[in-house]
Amino acid sequence: MADTLRRLVNTTTYKLLQNKLESWYKEYHINSCDQNLNRCCELIELTSKVQSELFTILSLAASEGGIYSGIDTIKSRFLPWLGSNFTVITSGVTSDTSLSLMQESAEKDRKLKELATAHDQEMLELETELNTTRRQLGAVKQELAEAHLELDDTQNKSTATFLVTEDEIIRLRTELRAVREQVKYYKQKVDILDDYEHKIRQLKDEVSFLSAEKSILQERTLGRRSPISFPSVTRSSPTYGKLTNASRQARLISRFNDIYANERLNAQNLLRRYVDDLEMVQRIIFIATVEAFQAAKMAFRQFKLRVRKTLSPSYLGPESLDDNVMDYIIRNLDLYDVQSSIDDVIRSISVHPKISILPEVDFILISSFIREICRVAFAMQTLEPPLDIAFTADGELFNENKYRRSYDSDFTAPLVVYHIWPALVENDTVIAKGEAFTKRGALWAPSKSRSRSSSPVRSRSTSPARGLSSRSRSPSPVRRSISPRH
Repeated sequence: MADTLRRLVNTTTYKLLQNKLESWYKEYHINSCDQNLNRCCELIELTSKVQSELFTILSLAASEGGIYSGIDTIKSRFLPWLGSNFTVITSGVTSDTSLSLMQESAEKDRKLKELATAHDQEMLELETELNTTRRQLGAVKQELAEAHLELDDTQNKSTATFLVTEDEIIRLRTELRAVREQVKYYKQKVDILDDYEHKIRQLKDEVSFLSAEKSILQERTLGRRSPISFPSVTRSSPTYGKLTNASRQARLISRFNDIYANERLNAQNLLRRYVDDLEMVQRIIFIATVEAFQAAKMAFRQFKLRVRKTLSPSYLGPESLDDNVMDYIIRNLDLYDVQSSIDDVIRSISVHPKISILPEVDFILISSFIREICRVAFAMQTLEPPLDIAFTADGELFNENKYRRSYDSDFTAPLVVYHIWPALVENDTVIAKGEAFTKRGALWAPSKSRSRSSSPVRSRSTSPARGLSSRSRSPSPVRRSISPRH
């Protein structure tokens, strides 16, 4: 009995019966009458097989209980069910059963025909839509092919136009390069001619000056004095300085900006080899610039006094003496003793209280930068009015009209910590902005380095800066160990 029951469980007959019932229910209205009858017969056959197995199990289970075991269950459960089942089946069969079955079969066939007709109609409509879609797709493909052809044609035309344009650009660039070379060549010629003219005027002025001095000495020797004016004054235009004032001013402003952009950075990079503190390097360059302007202005006043003293005894021209003095200085800027001003600047920055670096570092390293500043500042004094740098003080209120903030500044700080480059002014009008560093709270921070006055005694070091300075100094070197100025 156990084997029969296990076989019935393993075959999963009831699960198969349930699946067939569900499948038949889903397809009932689609199947024909014969298909539904076949399905029903298949299920009856499957049910009969299950019943046969169950009757076998029932017989085996009853035999295992002996003669009298299980008889009460059979009497109370199986026999009443068996009798009622056969009674129901017998009472359910009438004379009209076959007619009802035929009517149901005809109704099902009619419904199936309607469903088939509707299905065929839907298929026909779908096929019509599919054909229409195919025709539209063909038209779109044809339009796409035409668009590709037009695109290829346009691309070919664009390529040809681009090649022509590129050739035109190359030709124009070649012509522009040739024109630039010609302009450069002519400019060099003009510069050479200007140099020749300047040298010729300078030589004529010197000859005239010497001739005037010779005449004065001759008259003094003869015991009389005649009012002879300097030929250099009469032969040269007394308004030369005024006529060239605008051009000289523009050239000097441009040169001042070039020094800020080039020479200043070169000097800064040179000092950075020996001084790690960028702030101190920028302070050194700014102080050197300020001191160079002061030294150049002092040298200009002394030079002007000497020229005036030389020209005044013999001058009787119609123009003012000051105009002729200024014209002479403008034409003889090469007579400016710039080396003396460089020495004065190095002395000043060597003892400046705001500069604190190692004693071995010599400021002769930036002498070329100082020389350019001195020359520009000296020439600026010949302008009318002269150009100068603005007065500065650490901790002053930042002025947008005079300065630009450095890239590492605090752009919300109102006060200047230190200046990087001075502003160029004409009277009180700013001509070129300077540069300053601003930061909140930096003015109250304690100093990180000692002042130069408290630095240790200079040792005989062989640093690169000291070696360079010792080789490039004059026989009477400028020492930084001199006492501070009073």
